[in-house]
Amino acid sequence: MGILKQKPVKAMEAFIFWSRWLQAPLYLGLIVAQGAYVYEFMHDLIHLVVRIGDLSETEVMLIVLGLIDVVMIANLLIMVIIGGYETFVSRLDAVEGHPDQPEWLSHVNAGVLKVKLSVALISISAIHLLRTFINADKVDNRVIVAQVVIHTVFLISALAIAWTDKIMMQTLALGSNENH
Repeated sequence: MGILKQKPVKAMEAFIFWSRWLQAPLYLGLIVAQGAYVYEFMHDLIHLVVRIGDLSETEVMLIVLGLIDVVMIANLLIMVIIGGYETFVSRLDAVEGHPDQPEWLSHVNAGVLKVKLSVALISISAIHLLRTFINADKVDNRVIVAQVVIHTVFLISALAIAWTDKIMMQTLALGSNENH
């Protein structure tokens, strides 16, 4: 390739690589969304504490499951924010060697992130399903069936993602062994 063609191609490649930074505002937006979940959690917790004497055991259990649900969604957000930023935008140099660095961050990649997100979604779905079962007498049977079907689809999808990731990793490992 001539020198004249190399400069535009290199500039285009640099621009394409730079475009990953367009995702940074998305991760910042997710941090704002996490703030909304913190507000919702505190609101529900205060409601629980203030009304504890007036609530039935079932109502307390439903509120607590709601709190767990918010925490699990916040955990999902953290995985997406930190893992996605690290995988797709830039290394998080500020956490290198930090005592609070998440253990999973050292080996995060797109495949690991997908599996972790799938497991988180299944857990969140399970909490919703448990809330529905506890409150089954007030929920239409079609809603219960739909939630069970959705949860089952999440499970099957997670297994398919994990299986595909495993096959890809084995293929990569075989390819690297053949090169040595």
